[in-house]
Amino acid sequence: MPYELWGPLAGLVGTWEGHHGIDVSFHNVKGKIQETPFYEKTSFKPFGPVENGPQVLYGLDYRTAAYRMDEDFPFHTELGYWMWDASNQQVMRCFTVPRGFTVLAGGTVLPTATKFKLEAELGSTSYGLLSNKYLDEVARSTRFDVVVSVDGDSFSYDETTVVEHQRTNGIVLHTDRNTLKRLSWEA
Repeated sequence: MPYELWGPLAGLVGTWEGHHGIDVSFHNVKGKIQETPFYEKTSFKPFGPVENGPQVLYGLDYRTAAYRMDEDFPFHTELGYWMWDASNQQVMRCFTVPRGFTVLAGGTVLPTATKFKLEAELGSTSYGLLSNKYLDEVARSTRFDVVVSVDGDSFSYDETTVVEHQRTNGIVLHTDRNTLKRLSWEA
């Protein structure tokens, strides 16, 4: 399949695994911010075109699961899409996590870019965040940023979710980063 139609997302197609992840977040059980090392499995399966009138998108259906090093069940999963709008040079990532939190992040990206940044902000009508009632009251996410870098069979990301956390009476920068290696071109 000619993946050129996926622009800067073409290099993500396939199945990936990374064993050097770090999650920095508030741990409810311990009542403080801590680092959690993790490994991750991610797959990106191409689809498209999707036509919204004159807008044409090519996308990747993706699933990811993150595991603490000593556990067999994921502590974090995501399900969503990465999309490329060539006419407007927009990359979009929309995903949901099973805590009742949804993100639609985006940014302007050149078609040949191997590194790019996507952003979302609470209240934005184009690239925004949405939480369930409980999370909105106790741990309101106000911003999401991710920097992505793809280099051959290596893919890395560094993302931050800004959270107004009730238990800390302040702002928590929940960060996740990892470098993954491609296991195969099949998702």
